[in-house]
Amino acid sequence: MAHADWIIDLGPGAGHDGGQIVFKGTPADLVDARSTLTGEHLGAYVGT
Repeated sequence: MAHADWIIDLGPGAGHDGGQIVFKGTPADLVDARSTLTGEHLGAYVGT
């Protein structure tokens, strides 16, 4: 995911609680925004 060109993050949860686009953009933008759980984990993975 850290090396992807573009990320579309669906959520905010799984199953009935998901299915909405909660973020779309580059991995760097997702890490900077930290607006989703995916962004939080990706930021920790890349060390920011």
